[in-house]
Amino acid sequence: MSIFGVVGYTLVFLKALAEAWLDVVRRSINGNINPEIVEIETEINSLIGQVLLASSITLTPGTLTIGLSPEKRILKVATISPRKRDEIVPFEPYIKKIFD
Repeated sequence: MSIFGVVGYTLVFLKALAEAWLDVVRRSINGNINPEIVEIETEINSLIGQVLLASSITLTPGTLTIGLSPEKRILKVATISPRKRDEIVPFEPYIKKIFD
């Protein structure tokens, strides 16, 4: 386990949390909601790391992990609007440092 990974994850997660919260508030006010379900292949091999990634996605406003296939390393994610992979999982490299 890397202490730098833990610190990096915490900082990036808190930043993503704040940005997503503001985005959801803005979208709720202006009605610009266009839900989408995407599949994301993760680089994390560890089951615990994959579960932490799925939980982090779900804790971030505007995203919800609705499926995890650990063997295939695929997460199915519902989003409030179309988003790029890096916008959904900015903390993945830090979780990989911690668990892989």
